[in-house]
Amino acid sequence: MDVVLAEDHSLLRDGLTRLLEAYDFTVVEAVDNGPALTAALLKHRPDVAVVDIRLPPTFTDEGLRAAIEARRHIPALPILVLSQYVEQLYARELLGDRRGGVGYLLKDRVSNVAEFIEALRRVAAGGTAMDPEVVARLLGKQQNRLDALTPRELEVLGLMAEGRTNAAIAASLFITEKAVGKHSANVFRKLGLGQSEDDNRRVLAVLAYLEGN
Repeated sequence: MDVVLAEDHSLLRDGLTRLLEAYDFTVVEAVDNGPALTAALLKHRPDVAVVDIRLPPTFTDEGLRAAIEARRHIPALPILVLSQYVEQLYARELLGDRRGGVGYLLKDRVSNVAEFIEALRRVAAGGTAMDPEVVARLLGKQQNRLDALTPRELEVLGLMAEGRTNAAIAASLFITEKAVGKHSANVFRKLGLGQSEDDNRRVLAVLAYLEGN
């Protein structure tokens, strides 16, 4: 599985490259700035990109802007953001187009290598992988829209937004999958969202609705 990596800190960039290659990913190019990231994505069209937000030359939002620009040319290009910061505007833009896999993990909260690799593979396959802290900020910003949900429905929504399957949600909350399905249906009904057979698109629709409407 081909990966383009964008990280300006050389030690972290080299460490991530070694880690990914140890798990059978092929890092086709590792870059340290926004313009190089755009060029690499358009050149290699990788299976997934791992992108830091703040890259040279200005260390503001080059990484995300480069990723979003690449997705305009390569629809559904899977992007996993790996950053120290929560940029709500760009999270909304990535989620809002509802195309392809997308993930947003916070560097200081990634402590389990296996979970990181699983998240990357899920994004590459078209799924979602959202850090709970990112989800909490997105949901919190639109809390007035969630007032109709019960505490349990909020828990289910948060876990859905992280990209969890119904089975994983059931295990986390110690309830049955049937109960998860019931709570999920209530969430969509109360938020005015139609149900979909595509779980990934359904999660993206929820987050896009909460953040962008």
